[in-house]
Amino acid sequence: MSRDGEPAFAGADWGTSRFRLWLMDRAGQVLAERRSDDGLDASRTIGFSQVLESHLAALGAPANLPVVVCGMAGSRQGWVEASYVDIPADPATILAASARIIDTKRDIRIVPGLAQQGAQPNVMRGEESQLLGLVHGRPGFSGLVAMPGTHSKWVYLEGGKVSRFSTYLTGELYALLCGQSILRHSIGAVAESVDADHPGFAAGLGQALAPGFSLLGTLFELRAAMLLNGQSEAEAAAQLSGMVIGSEAADARAKAPADIRTVQLVASGRMERLYRKALGAAGFDCETVDAEDAVRKGLHAAAAGLWFSSRKETA
Repeated sequence: MSRDGEPAFAGADWGTSRFRLWLMDRAGQVLAERRSDDGLDASRTIGFSQVLESHLAALGAPANLPVVVCGMAGSRQGWVEASYVDIPADPATILAASARIIDTKRDIRIVPGLAQQGAQPNVMRGEESQLLGLVHGRPGFSGLVAMPGTHSKWVYLEGGKVSRFSTYLTGELYALLCGQSILRHSIGAVAESVDADHPGFAAGLGQALAPGFSLLGTLFELRAAMLLNGQSEAEAAAQLSGMVIGSEAADARAKAPADIRTVQLVASGRMERLYRKALGAAGFDCETVDAEDAVRKGLHAAAAGLWFSSRKETA
């Protein structure tokens, strides 16, 4: 049996374009890590098992070390499909549905995504592991969680269970508008450099949070401002970012129960700063949870639930 400070399992976050792997001990401390571009698309060509084993070998992982995986490796286009679990669902229910890879010598499990059935259908894959990390050590947690990204998630937890959630295509919409719409001529290459302190971001937030704001009815004004007023690319990008993130925040605030003011914001770096400012402007208080820490803690929680919880520590 492994002890603290010795490898107990490996946790992998397998995204569409990126791959992250951590070697951890029983306490969840990171002993070593690997990062690469071996995401879903590359791994389908190379082979999922080959990609994983090459990274494990580079870390000197034992041949029998168990591995828990989250993310797109469990999608229909991934290694093995880890079917969605219907909500409401608690950590035990989620982990019980983990998919097992049966063509390898080591024990490999893939954490399933979550599905919301009914009139407002929705799915998530990958974010559920961050939620596992968020509630680990906080049994019965209830609250609202904001998870910014390409497809931002807003998740309600009640008594430790995921009860409902919404998805906003904020990141994807921003990228499409900057790179493929008429606005690309007004924004150029500065789309990914917007900071929360830019005056244009505050201006965009103010527009989005004002009563009666229409995103579709306002977007072309950015193009006109460049042509008529000489608005800079940086100003346009910041204003657009404020408008799309502000629209998300305004809708989430309108849908949230009046007694919910605090949001667990799962984000890091520039994205955390942008959303903290936007959510504050919308009337929320934020408690930040680092996004990568949440993934690692979620993988540790999964490993504990899958392999360690029933084992007794020996001296």
